[in-house]
Amino acid sequence: MQVLRAIGLMVLGMAVLAVGDGFVKTASLHVSLGQILLGLGIGGALIFAAIARRRGEAIFRRELFLPLMLLRNALEMLGAIGMVIGLAKVPLSVMAAIMQSAPLVVTLGAALVLKETVGPRRWAAVGIGLLGMLMVLRPFGEAFTGWELFGVMGVTALAARDLVTRVAPASLPTMFLSTWGILSIAVPGALFATFDDRPMVWSADALWPLLGAILVTPFGYLAVTLSMRLAPAAVVAPFRYTRLVFTTALGVVVFGERPDFWTLLGALVILGAGLFVFAREHQLARQAARDAASVPGR
Repeated sequence: MQVLRAIGLMVLGMAVLAVGDGFVKTASLHVSLGQILLGLGIGGALIFAAIARRRGEAIFRRELFLPLMLLRNALEMLGAIGMVIGLAKVPLSVMAAIMQSAPLVVTLGAALVLKETVGPRRWAAVGIGLLGMLMVLRPFGEAFTGWELFGVMGVTALAARDLVTRVAPASLPTMFLSTWGILSIAVPGALFATFDDRPMVWSADALWPLLGAILVTPFGYLAVTLSMRLAPAAVVAPFRYTRLVFTTALGVVVFGERPDFWTLLGALVILGAGLFVFAREHQLARQAARDAASVPGR
């Protein structure tokens, strides 16, 4: 029953995050990039800080100024800028496919930066996944606008953030990382708002989607976090890819998008490559655990 609950929470979290993407896209029709980043940063941080206080976790710690934390927050800013611009300018079906390439980028970064061992099968899967990305983007085709590169930038920066999180001290609470990470995106938001010719908009049409994004996005991440704590990652992590279905469906039903053949094919290629990489990593982890258990004296 606990496993089913974990799977349900993961699927719910992906659905909620997809709705958050839709809210951001709707808000971008009325307000500036700076106002969106400011709202998400400050609103999300207040929600996370309230949860941390309820749990008795401190969010003011001297580790905040560690170079690793500063780097993580800088990557969070860069990722948020890329993702918000991508959601504002690119069809949701395209952004959904780009976002699902994140696990492949993490695997690539782990091999190149953290020097983790990646075998030929996973390298092949990463290459195939990147080929799927090219199918979606088609950088030399008529449908390519250039705005898609901001989505790629956002995914790459957030994947790098995840790599930094891997090497962060295990003693740092999740809510501490989450609170300061999401608050950091208010910094570029304030800069963009200051130098933007568009004034802040406070009408109901503008504020309701922004408020929706502020409210649902943190709870989507919390559902995912709780899911990963209730059941093994091998069981629940593959259900992350349901976000591809939810976001694409939202684009079709709400925004009237009609993803073409190459977008759908590329998304399926990315999905298959990502699932293979995950399955292979899980298989290697189990083999390593069996080998460790078989060592005499352990």
